[in-house]
Amino acid sequence: MITPVGLSPMRTRMGELSDAESHLYHTVARLAQRGPFVEVLAEAGTGLSVRYDGHTTSFQTPPRIRGAVFRAWTGTGWTEVSVSGLDASSLRFAEGAIERALTHRPPHDNPPGVSSTARLEKVTPTPRPIEDGAEEEMVKMARDVFSWTTEVPDIHETDVQVSWRRDERLYLNSAAARCFQGICRVRGAVMAVATENGRAESDRFIHGGVGGQEVLDALTQENARKTAESARELLQAKAPPAGKLTVLLAPSVTGYFAHESFGHGAEADQFVRNRSYLQPKLGQVLGPEILTIVDNGAYTGAWSEIYCDDEGHPAQRTVLVDHGRFTGALHDRDTAAALGAEPTGNTRRSDYLSRAYVRMTNTYVEPGESSFDELVKEARNGVLLESGAAGIEDPQGGQIQIKARKGHLIENGKVTDLVSSMALSGQVLEFLTAIRGVSGKEDFALDTGSCGKGRSDFLPNSAGGPYLLSTALVGRA
Repeated sequence: MITPVGLSPMRTRMGELSDAESHLYHTVARLAQRGPFVEVLAEAGTGLSVRYDGHTTSFQTPPRIRGAVFRAWTGTGWTEVSVSGLDASSLRFAEGAIERALTHRPPHDNPPGVSSTARLEKVTPTPRPIEDGAEEEMVKMARDVFSWTTEVPDIHETDVQVSWRRDERLYLNSAAARCFQGICRVRGAVMAVATENGRAESDRFIHGGVGGQEVLDALTQENARKTAESARELLQAKAPPAGKLTVLLAPSVTGYFAHESFGHGAEADQFVRNRSYLQPKLGQVLGPEILTIVDNGAYTGAWSEIYCDDEGHPAQRTVLVDHGRFTGALHDRDTAAALGAEPTGNTRRSDYLSRAYVRMTNTYVEPGESSFDELVKEARNGVLLESGAAGIEDPQGGQIQIKARKGHLIENGKVTDLVSSMALSGQVLEFLTAIRGVSGKEDFALDTGSCGKGRSDFLPNSAGGPYLLSTALVGRA
């Protein structure tokens, strides 16, 4: 039996969870006397979103989250109990439910995989916390961005949104792990719609990350006007080309490629269920030596940065494709045990009411050594896909589709005419073998987004990379 040696309440920088830690600790300690392994993840969260469209300023305060999920190994499987509250009666209810599940457990049967023993405490570092006078400043910023955007002719609709969300999570287990993380995610977005002669086109600018008010410094007059001017220019854009073409992916589209190709397909719960086309390819060379793809939950300041996962394992950089060779997958403790690997810090819950899955964090293609100009010359004739908009994948069949809002033709080694939205599709493995260029770190960028497992359980997710040159089937979106 694992006992909570060394596990004790601590004085912390925690906010809403500080008053509950002692009760959570004692609940875990009591349950540890009845089962081989017990853990709890407690969560508290709050935030604010301001939206302005020129007519209305609306405020949205997400529901305040405060609750916990207890999980215990019964000897044959996991049992979970969630409670929406951290008061004494809620914790007694959870304790009683777990106790009943442990009544008939087989003796001396420990859970699969590695139990975290990590001890860490970290909160988002920022010189300018966004909670300090946030509402007034957020309204002013939204109105300023709206004004800058609508200065551009033919812009008839603009929507600006500024938001922040603070999420605190405390993880304790009977192996003496104690992990507290307080993460503040800040995001600013503007969408501009241009209309002319009955035709409407739009573009958007989104920037987000882990931090404080400094994240919103990207909502500049220059970026607002560029977004509006791009929407206006799309009114005159040509239709995109169609067929199997040389494609140059801009960083945001490269991110969709990384996410859809070696994201879901490399989540090892898909391996255990025999639902990933990548499983039999582990260890094989699938692409050129210039291609490296990683998932990195420890990427400082990125939108999907975490300090530890929801099983208490510290976040880390996991190499999925190492110079063309498929070398790794993303694991929780169960999949790591089943496949002879180690947990990678990728167990994530949308909240304490949602189940834990193996999930991506920040997934991206690492920079190469080519310049953008070199890749354009190498492409010679094809299409540059810009401003990634959506992506879907088939983890079993290895197909992907990526939508871009706009692009440019590449003709005789030069970037020429603007084209409207298009979609790239095809087999991942074919796309990989056709890669023949990756640009350098000066082009690297990460996008701000969210990702669901199936059709639910959405989590913050970031993807990106530099420019990437390959071949794919392209058509109008």
